[in-house]
Amino acid sequence: MDYKTIIDQYYPDDNELKRILLVHSRQVADRCLKIAKQHPELKLDVEFLKEASMLHDIGIVKCNAPSIQCFGTEPYICHGMIGAQMLRSLNADGAHYNLERCALVCERHTGTGITREQIEAQHLPLPPDISYVPESLEEQVICYADKFYSKSDLSLERSVVQTAQSLEKFGTPGVRKFLKWVEMFE
Repeated sequence: MDYKTIIDQYYPDDNELKRILLVHSRQVADRCLKIAKQHPELKLDVEFLKEASMLHDIGIVKCNAPSIQCFGTEPYICHGMIGAQMLRSLNADGAHYNLERCALVCERHTGTGITREQIEAQHLPLPPDISYVPESLEEQVICYADKFYSKSDLSLERSVVQTAQSLEKFGTPGVRKFLKWVEMFE
């Protein structure tokens, strides 16, 4: 099952939400592929980067974020967990290894990762027993690339400085992690 089929299954109509998802995901995928090309020493799985980048935000369809045409019922912070559940439901028999890897990207791409401590301190509506922090290099690259693009303004590509500033509201550890990724991926 390829990412286009999966997206079409959950987004059957050609509407503004699907357009936002596709444009944003393509922006993230293109940046990931650029990083992979510039850094062959990282030995990134390019095919996986393509697929996972296109699916990382699939869960937004079930969230409430009217500014980006999402009219679901769930809090937006849950879109990663929801996307992971959606992909796992398609992969219930374990037949598609990349769908489980993509599900992990969904769970782990928000911010620079969400820790158990953040879930508890901020009372986030996420189960604290799941890792929401990117682990593999591919997960980190997708999480990093995602930070440069907004679904609310598809024409905007943030600079490194603008991206770091946008992360400040979530705390210094996330900014430090992002700046470490800058050193690794730029």
